[in-house]
Amino acid sequence: MALHRPETTTMKISEARSRLNALADQVYREGDRIVVEKSGIPVMAIISTRDLEKLQYFEANRDKDFEVLDRIREAFKDVPEDEIEREALKATMQVKADMRAEREDKLILAS
Repeated sequence: MALHRPETTTMKISEARSRLNALADQVYREGDRIVVEKSGIPVMAIISTRDLEKLQYFEANRDKDFEVLDRIREAFKDVPEDEIEREALKATMQVKADMRAEREDKLILAS
């Protein structure tokens, strides 16, 4: 099942003002996003309360996410970047191989 991707529409503030009721329905029912421009400059967006809740969630957790990255960066501060990239690639390839083997095992068991 494909996920619904919200449509983003840009319009002048005068048009948004005259269509506000219809835009509210569109945003609520379809999850669409409206970027409102004033003199050609994007000044605001009309989004669903669901999108607002997602934004607030991401903002609230952003600092925690970056703290994790900072701790990782500190732990590997003396390791050359090319070595980190090489090891990360090796680990990624190993995980993919493990997952592939697991899928193959499941197929064999299912036969």
